[in-house]
Amino acid sequence: MGKSLIPPDSGDDNVEPVDLKAALEQRYLAYALSTITNRALPDVRDGLKPVHRRIMHAMRLLRLSPDQSYAKCARIVGEVMGKFHPHGDQSIYDALVRLSQDFAVRYPVVDGQGNFGNIDGDNPAAMRYTEARMTDVAMLLLEGITEDAVDFRPTYNDEDEEPIVLPGAFPNLLANGSSGIAVGMATSIPPHNVSELCAAALHLIKHPDATVEDLISLEEDPQDPSKTMVRGPDFPTGGVLVESADAILEAYKTGRGGFRLRARWQVEDQGRGTWIIVITEIPYQVQKSRLIEKIAELLIAKKLPLLDDVRDESTEDVRIVLEPKSRSVNPDILMESLFKLSELETRFPLNMNVLTNGKVPNVLSLRDVLKQWLEHRKDVLIRRSRHRLAEIERRLEILGGFLIAYLNLDEVIRIIREEDEPKQEMMARFGLSDVQAEAVLNMRLRSLRKLEEFEIRKEFEGLTAEKGEIEQLLGSDAKQWQTISWQIAEMQKKYAADTPLGKRRTTFADAPQHDLTDIHHAMIEKEPVTVVVSEKGWLRAMKGHLPDFSALTFKEGDKLKLAFHAETTDRILILTTGGKFYTIGANSLPGGRGHGEPIRIIVDMENDQDIVTAFVHNPGRQLLLSSHDGNGFLVPEVDVMANTRKGRQVMNVKAPDEARHCVPVTGDSVAIVGENRKMLVFPLSEIPELGRGKGVRLQRYKDGGVSDIRVFAMEQGLTWQDAADRTFTRSKEDLVEWIGPRASAGRMVPKGFPRSGKFS
Repeated sequence: MGKSLIPPDSGDDNVEPVDLKAALEQRYLAYALSTITNRALPDVRDGLKPVHRRIMHAMRLLRLSPDQSYAKCARIVGEVMGKFHPHGDQSIYDALVRLSQDFAVRYPVVDGQGNFGNIDGDNPAAMRYTEARMTDVAMLLLEGITEDAVDFRPTYNDEDEEPIVLPGAFPNLLANGSSGIAVGMATSIPPHNVSELCAAALHLIKHPDATVEDLISLEEDPQDPSKTMVRGPDFPTGGVLVESADAILEAYKTGRGGFRLRARWQVEDQGRGTWIIVITEIPYQVQKSRLIEKIAELLIAKKLPLLDDVRDESTEDVRIVLEPKSRSVNPDILMESLFKLSELETRFPLNMNVLTNGKVPNVLSLRDVLKQWLEHRKDVLIRRSRHRLAEIERRLEILGGFLIAYLNLDEVIRIIREEDEPKQEMMARFGLSDVQAEAVLNMRLRSLRKLEEFEIRKEFEGLTAEKGEIEQLLGSDAKQWQTISWQIAEMQKKYAADTPLGKRRTTFADAPQHDLTDIHHAMIEKEPVTVVVSEKGWLRAMKGHLPDFSALTFKEGDKLKLAFHAETTDRILILTTGGKFYTIGANSLPGGRGHGEPIRIIVDMENDQDIVTAFVHNPGRQLLLSSHDGNGFLVPEVDVMANTRKGRQVMNVKAPDEARHCVPVTGDSVAIVGENRKMLVFPLSEIPELGRGKGVRLQRYKDGGVSDIRVFAMEQGLTWQDAADRTFTRSKEDLVEWIGPRASAGRMVPKGFPRSGKFS
């Protein structure tokens, strides 16, 4: 009977007590660190995450260089998964596909053949159908990997080795960007232009103390484009960057920020005064098909009243056609409404959270990223130089042995033919080292005729000179940076601004400043409505301009307070007894079916306040506000607009006083009537204009307050209607005895003034 695997019973059920909090902390920390360092964040030196680095390394081992034929992606994925990356094959294939998509990465490192997906968001073909090989950019990333340029570590099963980081002769982190979400942190780096990055790196080598401001160019250098440093992101799908220069600079200084990116568009004339808008470039990482679906949904929902139709005419290039409702539509306003509502404008975040030395996550500035990449390049240069130096020294040792053998060729042949231990004999006879003696013994007979002193000395002298140069390089910091500068300058020539791949695709522009009201109108279908406000504060918008308000119905105990005509594009201003103004879009008011909704559901209005008045916003007007106690002031109507549900406090009133009147200013004089039926007329100029406040005394009372107030033009006279709708007008001469200074008590109203104490 075999040995039992069940542990012996010790009476305590073999249970080991563990502190749950400590266990969870330990395990979650291990998971978090693994996610941060081995999955989500790129290394600042080569700009790659482990899966991308392993794909590059596997493709190198499969000899899939740009001058070789393609290999099936299934074979590449299998190699990566079996040897280096023990995760799902689909995740590896997705990473491989993205590295090849020219609309996803600015400088593809994989050259794909077959269906690798498209900008519409369609999936690539299965890995058994597609083929791939590396691009020149990938070769730059791998340059020197066989020359001890970087350290290797054992793979997950200890059967093989993989590079900890790639040599990275290409500034891949910033050139191709990166994005990822780890535990408690994330990274988001947009792609950049390599020529600009090279110019900034060269400047940083010459001026090690350069600031971020020094590494940024606001505009392209017209004399020498190669001197243009980083201007901002350069997305593979182009587009127009409308972020301000200050915001771009601040983002690069802190490593955090964002960039507003818009689609590129133009107006195409269709003849006879008609035109269409054609979008030729869409923002980065926006799926074209989903974008068009979203615009179509907005069209159906009547949120784009200026747009008639949208269609996709794209072939190899993007071509989205927008047809306006009419030829009189302003194309700029139409596009502004689309930018606000759709993904034709996006904001790409910048969060340069990367791994320093492959271990420590840090948010770095533009200067820090370039500095660490350059330090890595210096380390690679020194390691490659030492590797080459060791190779040269080994070769010189062998050449020295060959030279001795050539000078004593007959004796060497004799020793090999006659001696039992020719190696030991040659080492003792000619003073050869073990390596030299072994090389002479391993030399083929056919090489004897080529073994001429001239050839040996020529190679010996060449290698000796190269050895001297490498020793000088290793001994001089200045020479090392000079060599790195030369390497970067050569790469900049290869990806210059005048090459197809190096040409900047994303351009810069200032976002045009349009009247927000125009844009607001462009986003709403313009239709006539009648706004109805009840005494108890219920609001609704009836379709059309109703000629008669008598047929309106209300809840029991409620009745009409006021009603007026408006358009759905209008903003409705509402003043409450607490002196607060609220702004509601006429299009967002509840419909005419039923009795509407209480205003307290629509805005955050206090329970102890009521509606004083409501009217259509007119930005060019001035308003006269008055409280019950007779205090008032003038305020521009644009200053009372509220942007939130909480409204805007404009008139300061303390209970029992309350805001009572809001009158549009349409003249030069004010007529005010108190509840004591005394009237005062005084110039409008005596009332101050305020943005917010209590105001000044308009009329003095012993008791009571304001009954009504009117602003009128003195030349035209003061007008009122009585209960029988008869109109009375009093000229300036008729009003002489009521005209006085502001804050006076006034005199009893003229004959014929309504008993209600109101002007109308």
